[in-house]
Amino acid sequence: MAGTVGKRVAQGFAAVLVLAVAAGGLLAYVHRGEISDYFTASSFEASARVEQVRGEIELTASGDRIFMASQPTIGGRDEFNKWCAGVDHTEEGHVLGCFADKRIRLFEVTDQRLTGVVETTAAHELLHAAWVRMSQDERSELSKALIAEYDALAATDEEFKQRMSVYESLSSSAFANELHSVFGTEVANLSPELEEHYSAWFTDRQVIVGWYDGYHGVFVQLKAEAERLSSELEALRAEIEDRSATYDIAVQQFNADAAEFKARNERYEFSGNKPLFDTLRGELLARQEGLDAVRQEIQADTDRFNAMRSQLMDLNDVSVELNDVLDSKFTEPTTPVEQA
Repeated sequence: MAGTVGKRVAQGFAAVLVLAVAAGGLLAYVHRGEISDYFTASSFEASARVEQVRGEIELTASGDRIFMASQPTIGGRDEFNKWCAGVDHTEEGHVLGCFADKRIRLFEVTDQRLTGVVETTAAHELLHAAWVRMSQDERSELSKALIAEYDALAATDEEFKQRMSVYESLSSSAFANELHSVFGTEVANLSPELEEHYSAWFTDRQVIVGWYDGYHGVFVQLKAEAERLSSELEALRAEIEDRSATYDIAVQQFNADAAEFKARNERYEFSGNKPLFDTLRGELLARQEGLDAVRQEIQADTDRFNAMRSQLMDLNDVSVELNDVLDSKFTEPTTPVEQA
């Protein structure tokens, strides 16, 4: 009897053990992606620069695991273009990162005026890595929220609508993928649903948006200043042209009146009438002095116009320079100019 009970207990324990092993196997299968990420991330040795960026974008445990499992690397133009050579970039703008072959590749930007580019790009590519780890159903549901958010924002923000127009040739699912990365790194105010979603990867998403606003603001300021100068230059140009035209007519009339006065004097018309001579001569001298003052004012405005135009050209040079810094395809000329 005791033996039978002992056998039954043993059989029961064995059954529980089988169920536990089966459940463990099922759990491992369901979370196989996370387990794989864990081991890949644990064995990855990040560079000091990657570690710096990793700390600055303030990831959650899940975000950090995906980031490190994507084995991020940061390199210059030659390295970056080799890493991302096979990627089909739809963007017409600068290519600063890619998620290729399950790895995050980042283009190094060291210009202090553009601090935050690498950090923002790292977070952007991390969200691409997170996207591919979602199930089809998860992506489908998330896409609805992303598209709804986009439609609402695009209706009131023409600049953002233009920002996303570079992706207009993508399929709806690919467009949602890009929205997922752009919203998460560039847009400060999102729906509670999306904010909760992004909290899975970032401890404070506003830190990422802050990095983006920092370097993006440089271009916004340059554009605003250039537009201001262009507007002032156009108004000043019109004013100078109008005043110059009026001045030219006044000079022509003065020259004609002065010539007539000289001719009358040569004909001795003022002989014996010095007060009339002095009056007419005084009027001509006063007109001449007034015209000279107008000429000096026009010259001063012209000098101011040229100085403002020089400022505008300098702003354009800075803009071109910064765009070259961000252009991962940019190659400086190396062939020397032959001496004549």
